[in-house]
Amino acid sequence: MARTFILFLVVILPHNYSVHLQMTLRIVPFLAKFLFFFLLVSVPFPCWSSSNGSILNEKTLAMIKPDGLFGNYTDRIKNVILESGFIIFKEKVVQLDEDSAASFYAEHSMRSFFSSLVKYMTSGPVLVMVLEKENAVADWRTLIGPTDASKAKISHPHSIRALCGLDSEKNCVHGSDSTQSAEREISFFFKEVSTGGLVTEHDEL
Repeated sequence: MARTFILFLVVILPHNYSVHLQMTLRIVPFLAKFLFFFLLVSVPFPCWSSSNGSILNEKTLAMIKPDGLFGNYTDRIKNVILESGFIIFKEKVVQLDEDSAASFYAEHSMRSFFSSLVKYMTSGPVLVMVLEKENAVADWRTLIGPTDASKAKISHPHSIRALCGLDSEKNCVHGSDSTQSAEREISFFFKEVSTGGLVTEHDEL
Protein backbone atom coordinates (compact mmCIF):
# COMPACT_ATOMS: atom_id res chain seq x y z
CA MET A 1 0.00 0.00 0.00
CA ALA A 2 2.77 2.41 0.97
CA ARG A 3 4.75 1.59 -2.19
CA THR A 4 1.65 2.19 -4.34
CA PHE A 5 1.10 5.58 -2.73
CA ILE A 6 4.74 6.59 -3.23
CA LEU A 7 4.62 5.47 -6.89
CA PHE A 8 1.42 7.49 -7.35
CA LEU A 9 3.13 10.61 -5.97
CA VAL A 10 6.11 10.13 -8.25
CA VAL A 11 3.84 9.86 -11.31
CA ILE A 12 1.50 12.79 -10.62
CA LEU A 13 3.97 15.27 -9.18
CA PRO A 14 5.95 17.55 -11.46
CA HIS A 15 9.32 16.19 -12.46
CA ASN A 16 11.38 18.35 -10.11
CA TYR A 17 9.15 17.47 -7.17
CA SER A 18 9.27 13.77 -7.95
CA VAL A 19 13.07 13.90 -8.13
CA HIS A 20 13.22 15.58 -4.72
CA LEU A 21 10.79 13.03 -3.33
CA GLN A 22 12.86 10.11 -4.61
CA MET A 23 16.04 11.63 -3.15
CA THR A 24 14.30 12.20 0.17
CA LEU A 25 13.05 8.62 0.28
CA ARG A 26 16.57 7.37 -0.36
CA ILE A 27 18.03 9.55 2.41
CA VAL A 28 15.44 8.69 5.08
CA PRO A 29 16.75 5.14 5.82
CA PHE A 30 20.29 6.51 6.13
CA LEU A 31 19.12 9.25 8.49
CA ALA A 32 17.22 6.70 10.57
CA LYS A 33 20.32 4.52 10.93
CA PHE A 34 22.45 7.55 11.81
CA LEU A 35 19.94 8.68 14.45
CA PHE A 36 19.82 5.19 15.97
CA PHE A 37 23.62 5.00 16.15
CA PHE A 38 23.82 8.50 17.66
CA LEU A 39 21.32 7.60 20.38
CA LEU A 40 23.12 4.32 21.04
CA VAL A 41 26.50 5.93 21.71
CA SER A 42 24.97 8.85 23.62
CA VAL A 43 23.21 6.79 26.29
CA PRO A 44 25.45 6.48 29.38
CA PHE A 45 26.12 2.93 30.47
CA PRO A 46 27.01 1.93 34.04
CA CYS A 47 30.72 1.75 34.74
CA TRP A 48 31.78 -1.28 36.70
CA SER A 49 35.37 -0.23 37.40
CA SER A 50 36.63 -0.49 40.96
CA SER A 51 37.46 3.20 41.22
CA ASN A 52 33.80 4.22 41.31
CA GLY A 53 32.63 1.62 43.82
CA SER A 54 31.62 -1.19 41.50
CA ILE A 55 28.54 -3.07 42.62
CA LEU A 56 30.00 -6.22 41.05
CA ASN A 57 33.04 -6.15 43.32
CA GLU A 58 33.28 -6.54 47.07
CA LYS A 59 35.96 -5.52 49.52
CA THR A 60 37.75 -7.47 52.20
CA LEU A 61 40.42 -6.71 54.76
CA ALA A 62 43.82 -8.35 54.38
CA MET A 63 46.56 -8.04 56.96
CA ILE A 64 50.18 -9.09 56.86
CA LYS A 65 51.02 -9.77 60.48
CA PRO A 66 54.34 -9.01 62.25
CA ASP A 67 55.94 -12.33 61.29
CA GLY A 68 55.08 -11.65 57.65
CA LEU A 69 56.77 -8.25 57.73
CA PHE A 70 59.74 -9.43 59.77
CA GLY A 71 60.25 -12.34 57.39
CA ASN A 72 60.32 -10.02 54.36
CA TYR A 73 57.33 -11.74 52.77
CA THR A 74 55.50 -8.51 51.95
CA ASP A 75 56.48 -8.22 48.30
CA ARG A 76 55.84 -11.91 47.62
CA ILE A 77 52.42 -11.74 49.24
CA LYS A 78 51.46 -8.58 47.34
CA ASN A 79 52.57 -10.18 44.08
CA VAL A 80 50.31 -13.16 44.78
CA ILE A 81 47.46 -10.76 45.56
CA LEU A 82 47.81 -8.89 42.27
CA GLU A 83 48.39 -12.02 40.20
CA SER A 84 45.17 -13.44 41.64
CA GLY A 85 43.14 -10.55 40.25
CA PHE A 86 42.74 -8.42 43.37
CA ILE A 87 43.03 -4.66 43.43
CA ILE A 88 44.78 -3.16 46.45
CA PHE A 89 42.26 -0.40 47.10
CA LYS A 90 43.91 0.98 50.26
CA GLU A 91 46.94 0.05 52.33
CA LYS A 92 48.96 1.32 55.26
CA VAL A 93 51.42 0.11 57.87
CA VAL A 94 50.12 0.25 61.44
CA GLN A 95 51.73 -0.37 64.80
CA LEU A 96 49.01 -1.75 67.04
CA ASP A 97 49.12 -1.01 70.74
CA GLU A 98 47.55 -3.27 73.35
CA ASP A 99 44.24 -1.42 73.37
CA SER A 100 43.78 -1.45 69.60
CA ALA A 101 44.84 -5.11 69.28
CA ALA A 102 42.50 -6.09 72.12
CA SER A 103 39.68 -4.14 70.50
CA PHE A 104 40.23 -5.73 67.09
CA TYR A 105 40.16 -9.23 68.59
CA ALA A 106 37.62 -8.41 71.31
CA GLU A 107 35.46 -11.48 70.59
CA HIS A 108 38.40 -13.67 71.66
CA SER A 109 38.88 -11.87 74.99
CA MET A 110 37.66 -14.88 77.01
CA ARG A 111 39.87 -17.37 75.18
CA SER A 112 43.00 -18.76 76.84
CA PHE A 113 45.21 -17.56 74.00
CA PHE A 114 44.00 -13.95 74.09
CA SER A 115 46.95 -12.47 76.02
CA SER A 116 49.43 -14.26 73.79
CA LEU A 117 47.56 -13.08 70.70
CA VAL A 118 47.64 -9.43 71.80
CA LYS A 119 51.34 -9.71 72.64
CA TYR A 120 52.07 -11.19 69.23
CA MET A 121 50.00 -8.61 67.33
CA THR A 122 51.80 -5.75 69.10
CA SER A 123 55.28 -7.24 68.62
CA GLY A 124 55.78 -5.29 65.41
CA PRO A 125 54.00 -3.37 62.68
CA VAL A 126 51.31 -4.88 60.47
CA LEU A 127 50.35 -4.03 56.91
CA VAL A 128 46.60 -3.67 56.47
CA MET A 129 45.05 -3.61 53.01
CA VAL A 130 41.60 -3.24 51.55
CA LEU A 131 41.38 -5.70 48.68
CA GLU A 132 38.74 -5.43 46.00
CA LYS A 133 37.54 -8.11 43.63
CA GLU A 134 34.41 -10.02 42.75
CA ASN A 135 33.95 -12.56 45.59
CA ALA A 136 36.88 -10.91 47.38
CA VAL A 137 36.13 -12.35 50.82
CA ALA A 138 35.88 -15.99 49.76
CA ASP A 139 38.72 -15.77 47.24
CA TRP A 140 41.11 -14.19 49.74
CA ARG A 141 40.25 -16.81 52.36
CA THR A 142 40.99 -19.52 49.82
CA LEU A 143 44.27 -17.88 48.86
CA ILE A 144 45.60 -17.62 52.42
CA GLY A 145 44.64 -21.17 53.40
CA PRO A 146 43.59 -22.71 56.75
CA THR A 147 44.02 -20.79 60.01
CA ASP A 148 46.60 -23.26 61.33
CA ALA A 149 49.66 -22.66 59.16
CA SER A 150 51.26 -25.95 60.22
CA LYS A 151 48.27 -27.82 58.77
CA ALA A 152 48.18 -25.54 55.73
CA LYS A 153 51.68 -26.69 54.81
CA ILE A 154 50.24 -30.19 54.37
CA SER A 155 46.72 -29.63 53.08
CA HIS A 156 47.27 -26.36 51.16
CA PRO A 157 51.00 -26.21 50.37
CA HIS A 158 50.58 -23.38 47.86
CA SER A 159 48.65 -21.10 50.22
CA ILE A 160 50.12 -17.95 51.72
CA ARG A 161 50.01 -19.32 55.26
CA ALA A 162 51.91 -22.41 54.13
CA LEU A 163 54.51 -20.07 52.66
CA CYS A 164 55.20 -17.92 55.70
CA GLY A 165 53.14 -19.04 58.72
CA LEU A 166 54.11 -21.19 61.71
CA ASP A 167 50.94 -22.20 63.58
CA SER A 168 47.36 -21.10 64.31
CA GLU A 169 48.48 -17.85 65.97
CA LYS A 170 51.60 -16.90 64.05
CA ASN A 171 49.99 -17.57 60.70
CA CYS A 172 51.43 -14.61 58.79
CA VAL A 173 48.22 -13.13 57.35
CA HIS A 174 44.65 -12.33 58.27
CA GLY A 175 41.53 -12.29 56.14
CA SER A 176 37.94 -11.34 56.89
CA ASP A 177 35.79 -14.46 57.18
CA SER A 178 32.56 -12.89 55.90
CA THR A 179 31.30 -9.75 54.19
CA GLN A 180 29.96 -8.57 57.56
CA SER A 181 33.35 -9.06 59.21
CA ALA A 182 34.97 -7.24 56.29
CA GLU A 183 32.76 -4.21 56.95
CA ARG A 184 33.71 -4.10 60.61
CA GLU A 185 37.41 -4.71 60.05
CA ILE A 186 37.78 -2.25 57.19
CA SER A 187 36.02 0.42 59.26
CA PHE A 188 38.41 -0.34 62.13
CA PHE A 189 41.44 0.68 60.08
CA PHE A 190 39.94 2.79 57.28
CA LYS A 191 37.01 4.79 58.57
CA GLU A 192 36.65 6.55 55.21
CA VAL A 193 36.00 3.28 53.34
CA SER A 194 32.59 1.63 53.29
CA THR A 195 31.74 -1.78 51.85
CA GLY A 196 28.00 -1.23 52.21
CA GLY A 197 27.49 -4.22 54.48
CA LEU A 198 26.42 -4.83 58.04
CA VAL A 199 28.70 -4.74 61.06
CA THR A 200 29.29 -7.85 63.13
CA GLU A 201 32.06 -9.79 64.83
CA HIS A 202 34.61 -12.07 63.21
CA ASP A 203 35.67 -15.54 64.30
CA GLU A 204 39.02 -16.10 62.61
CA LEU A 205 42.49 -14.96 63.64
